Amino acid sequence: MVWVIIVIVAVLVILAIMLITSYNRFVKQRNLIQESWRQIDVELHRRYDLIPNLVETVRAYAAHERHVFEEVARLRTQAVNVQGATPEQRAAAEGQLSGALRQMMISVEAYPQLQSNQNFLGLQRELTDTEDRIAAGRRFYNANVGDYNTRIEAFPSNLIAGGFKFEKAGYFEVKDEQVRAVPQVSFGTIGSVAGEQAPPQMQPGAPSSGQIHPQMPGDQGNYQSPPQPIPGGYQQPPAQPPYQGQGQGQGEPPVGGPSAGSPAPQDGQPPFTGGQ
Repeated sequence: MVWVIIVIVAVLVILAIMLITSYNRFVKQRNLIQESWRQIDVELHRRYDLIPNLVETVRAYAAHERHVFEEVARLRTQAVNVQGATPEQRAAAEGQLSGALRQMMISVEAYPQLQSNQNFLGLQRELTDTEDRIAAGRRFYNANVGDYNTRIEAFPSNLIAGGFKFEKAGYFEVKDEQVRAVPQVSFGTIGSVAGEQAPPQMQPGAPSSGQIHPQMPGDQGNYQSPPQPIPGGYQQPPAQPPYQGQGQGQGEPPVGGPSAGSPAPQDGQPPFTGGQ
């Protein structure tokens, strides 16, 4: 009887330890998610502070782009006002603001003087660095949310999550359709540079026979075209110019050529070129 009581007490102690450990782990993960979200919020406030200065700098050079500036200002105010909302709502507001900022930066390309302004370049660099930190913080936050939500749904930790009212956390995902769109690739523009002429197009012609006919030095005026095919599978031999020499008939070899009894040249040996 005593051993039974000891076993029951040991089991209860083990279950209590597991319960406490799992509960503390839930609390630790929840606090980690909140901390990572605060880091994102800090970078978002830094972004909100940079946008008005950037807009005023661009306005000085592109005053007629009024509708773009008004849209950026409206979406910035909207993003600031939803700070107490859920991460999904904040992500939707930030996505719209990012799209308006991208549209404004596209309009800047039409003003070369603005692109060389040091104040604009400094603000643009700071905004880019802030965007990078927001992206890094978003990845860290979403990874923690994924681990936390998995434990809430997995067994047996889901029993503890349900008993102590641990709820699933929301992801912070900026849904940008331009980023998710499939890029269009045109092979006709690959390798081309602005201001550079496109390579000449090959004209269709007769198929090549696969043989190379190099032009030797000194043949600029005596080059003959390769033999043309004749219907029926035969080829017309190239015309040979008659040899013209002094004291020799037409078509006879020059004096000093190989005699009738001379052996044919072996493979790898140069042909007989005449007497020395």
